[in-house]
Amino acid sequence: MLKELFAIFKEGDLYSQALDESYAMLDISQKMFLASVESLRRSDSAEVDLDIYAADKKINAFERDVRRKVMTHLAISGKAELTSGLVLVSIVVDIERVGDYSKNIYDLAVHHPAKLLAGSLEEDVTAVEARVKEMLDRAIFCFKNADQKLARQLMTEYKEAVSKRCDELTFDLVEGKHPDIETPDQVTVALYLRFLKRIGAHSRNMITSVVNPFERIGYPE
Repeated sequence: MLKELFAIFKEGDLYSQALDESYAMLDISQKMFLASVESLRRSDSAEVDLDIYAADKKINAFERDVRRKVMTHLAISGKAELTSGLVLVSIVVDIERVGDYSKNIYDLAVHHPAKLLAGSLEEDVTAVEARVKEMLDRAIFCFKNADQKLARQLMTEYKEAVSKRCDELTFDLVEGKHPDIETPDQVTVALYLRFLKRIGAHSRNMITSVVNPFERIGYPE
């Protein structure tokens, strides 16, 4: 789907500008995610080089501008390019949500007294964390290059490596299987896993547009 969408864009038109802004949103959301994880998991303070809240506002402004440009373009071009406009507007919602959940991770860092250690779950949480980082990085490449082969691979990997694993670890905490982890840390780890899962999910949703028609964006091929 995405290759066809890219093919109709003309350099300098509103669609092309909107696509460039979606790329900028991706880059900002990735920086937010990396900075937030660093703050929560590697630092004893919430200080980071990036202003997370300002970055979140910038992503929101880009999302509104993409919508405005698509709407204006459609008003001029008519129904012929309706599908491509809907696809792009749908995609930027997922990009914006990656930024939101990254901000949520940073909020955990602000309210957690020190860097978050997951006790007996440390190795598992670190593995999921690394997988989500990798997935987001590859999803951005996949989206920018409309790589169908990589899209299918990432869509398959998400279910087992991120979604299912995050649920298993979260439910283990809920069921009291890790008494070595103190209660405040248990809550924080559970929330962190949930936010990681959602970032992975929105990364997956975004790349479904590479292989799926509009009505199946966010769903299996």
